[in-house]
Amino acid sequence: MTTAIYPGSFDPITMGHIDVARRAARVFDHVIVAIYEQSEKPGALFTTAERAELARQAFCDHPEIEVATFSGLVVNYARERGATTIVRGLRAVSDFEYEFKLAHMNAHLAPEIDVVCLMTSSKHSFVSSSLIREVASLGGNLEGLVPDHVLKALQKRFARP
Repeated sequence: MTTAIYPGSFDPITMGHIDVARRAARVFDHVIVAIYEQSEKPGALFTTAERAELARQAFCDHPEIEVATFSGLVVNYARERGATTIVRGLRAVSDFEYEFKLAHMNAHLAPEIDVVCLMTSSKHSFVSSSLIREVASLGGNLEGLVPDHVLKALQKRFARP
């Protein structure tokens, strides 16, 4: 059985993230959406537990996709979980340089673990969690960009009196 790790902050999870995870699950037997525990990250909207629960709801109909949390180096977590591959999503050319450097650092740290980049679907290529948070904070329309349960969580978080 092949296992892949799809790491990220997922704050919040978007349709772009979901698209990449589902497509990764067509390539690998088991995909772990690994949510980085970043309790002190400035600007974090949801706690690690909240992000994990939102992600679990997004993949409730996909038993081949597991949601877990981790801390430390992703390559160490991948080794711990028996993963042979790290999956990364690319939205645009601007993501490539960062992902290229990250892939080479991961190869230096764990040469036995491959990095595979999947292109995000074109309809989600402009979506990022930070942009979602900004639009949500200003009351903008996010329908179709995040799952309905995430939309409700965002609306609750940014409820106006």
